[in-house]
Amino acid sequence: MRKKELAVVISQECIAADIHSMWLETEAAKEAKPGQFISMYTDDSSKLLPRPISICEIDAKKKRLRVVYRVTGEKTGTKEFSVKKTGDTIPIIGPLGNGFPLKEAEGKKAFLMGGGIGVPPILELAKQLVCAEKQIIVGYRNEQTFLREQFEENGTLYISTEDGSVGTKGNVMDAIREHALTADIIYACGPTPMLRAIKAYAEEQNIPCYISLEERMACGIGACLACVCKTKEVDPHSNVYNKRICKDGPVFLSTEVKI
Repeated sequence: MRKKELAVVISQECIAADIHSMWLETEAAKEAKPGQFISMYTDDSSKLLPRPISICEIDAKKKRLRVVYRVTGEKTGTKEFSVKKTGDTIPIIGPLGNGFPLKEAEGKKAFLMGGGIGVPPILELAKQLVCAEKQIIVGYRNEQTFLREQFEENGTLYISTEDGSVGTKGNVMDAIREHALTADIIYACGPTPMLRAIKAYAEEQNIPCYISLEERMACGIGACLACVCKTKEVDPHSNVYNKRICKDGPVFLSTEVKI
């Protein structure tokens, strides 16, 4: 089991409205993989449960992780994280969950798809994935297309925005249709409605698809069964048609789960 440690804040900045980027020095960086997450604890004793935050970038040599997260309110703990400064510490556990499988993309055309706060985990995936053609398709609300320059350095980038201010007006599936894109394998992270559409598309086209599910979590290590999703097979841990997103996921083959 992963142990709690005190990660040190190296830097933090606001990169879009309510979107913060934080670099942490942590032992967790030595083992982290694209698609995994860390659980971050607040200093507020009334908030016993940690906040799961996806890993955006990994620098294993320097023992550094980058998290990019949205500040969503006082009760979630993200407001407290957003005021942390260089030298401050944050108790964390990680890396947690399973990441994206990379070898499956070798020699293939790949879609790397992210939406909303599911965009950041796609960056480290884009940096590490080796494939025949890397097509990054990310969706935003508006013109605040955070991480755009780094995506452009790591693949061919296609953007969709809800208001049409940048790229395709609509969502990531609209961008695929507009540019007539094709792929042999798909990796995706984002809100459930987006993943549901990608899952349906992948199964219609008979394309292997790996999706990273978003869910509220409690323990983050698979003990409490608070974050489960419906599956097609019985989970040996709970003996029901469920899997634990924090432990068995957050990345699943799309045909494994029902969303």
